[in-house]
Amino acid sequence: MRILIVGGGGREHALAWKISQSPKVQKIFVVPGNAGTALVGENIEIVTIDEIINWLKKNYVDLVVIGPDNYLADGLTDRIQELKIPVFGPTEMAAEIEWSKSFAKKFMQEENIPTAKSQTFTDYNEARDYLSQQKFPLVVKVDGLAFGKGVVIAEDIAEAESALQKMMNIRVFGEAGKKVVIEEFLEGKEISIHAFCDGEHASLFPSSQDHKRIFDGDKGLNTGGMGTIAPVPWVTDSLLEEIKGKIVLPCIRGLKKRNRPFTGVLFPGIMITPDGPKVIEFNARFGDPETQSYMRILKTDLVDIMIACIDQKLTDIKIEWGEQSVCCVTLASKGYPGVYNSGKIISGLDEAENNSVIIFHAGTKKDQSEIVTNGGRVLGITAIGDNIKDTLAEAYGAIEEISFDGMQFRRDIGIKSI
Repeated sequence: MRILIVGGGGREHALAWKISQSPKVQKIFVVPGNAGTALVGENIEIVTIDEIINWLKKNYVDLVVIGPDNYLADGLTDRIQELKIPVFGPTEMAAEIEWSKSFAKKFMQEENIPTAKSQTFTDYNEARDYLSQQKFPLVVKVDGLAFGKGVVIAEDIAEAESALQKMMNIRVFGEAGKKVVIEEFLEGKEISIHAFCDGEHASLFPSSQDHKRIFDGDKGLNTGGMGTIAPVPWVTDSLLEEIKGKIVLPCIRGLKKRNRPFTGVLFPGIMITPDGPKVIEFNARFGDPETQSYMRILKTDLVDIMIACIDQKLTDIKIEWGEQSVCCVTLASKGYPGVYNSGKIISGLDEAENNSVIIFHAGTKKDQSEIVTNGGRVLGITAIGDNIKDTLAEAYGAIEEISFDGMQFRRDIGIKSI
């Protein structure tokens, strides 16, 4: 098989790495890729949907795998389906569960899926007036896609008003902020849940836990994700079954009922509250950096799983996961998630990898004989072990071998779950 992977981050390197292990795969292409994906496939230096479609018309592939949310939101799946090429990833309308938070909120209310109470606003003054009637902390979110950064947990009204001003008036997140969702702050422990879906059935991954804030102790701005652990030690099988029954399957059935069948990976962020699991938000694709961890422990051929989902035969395949613990620690550029510089030489990559540690590239590129930084999140350092504590020790030990100017990372990934 010839497979095209769309995306250029750590998630896509991890997917390419896993797909390359399938005996069915002859050739992997990655659009646009990074220095890591070039090690397992051929990078194609194109970016836009039109460029991808034109490339597919000229180059035969058996399967397309879409990583980033913006391609799904812009209808790349639909365009590829028109070419009669199998594609793993939901259609634009199915993916609205992610690209419109207001749609997702209304959908969850209609389907009785537990989530935070919320209100949606398109008028800045109405949203600001609403704040004066609320308890704090509360959450302010842009309605559209913002690469995991369009969320502010406001501790007081001044912080909430500042967030509204930036989102709705200054438009720091562009058109994504023309509509905002203001919702109650959920108390509890947050986990990431992933499920392979074929439009009707779902198969859950092991639980994982992301660390969104840039600094230790969950301080600072939200990022795309600074690290993950999996599985989460305190998440029981019964809790996963509850989440599947109350959240995942109702979502899949609700979308099918609306003629939006969901094929791909459904990824709800879940808060485990005193009242049970509640959805923070839905994502319509593999998480990043969750995928970097998951691919280390997935035992079943990923290509087989994807084809089963596309063919609506998910129940015909048994998906197996390794029993080891796994983690991913993100190394980021100085200034991320704000302004950062690229082009910094990375050293120590070969020295850092061993039987336990594998490095997935995110914001990297090849510059003559050097690997240099080329993004906010630069590398994902993954490790596996018999328990989370040993696994994290392996990852942080590997990080000591790696350096680039301005390198920053969290030193407390997984600590709160040990």
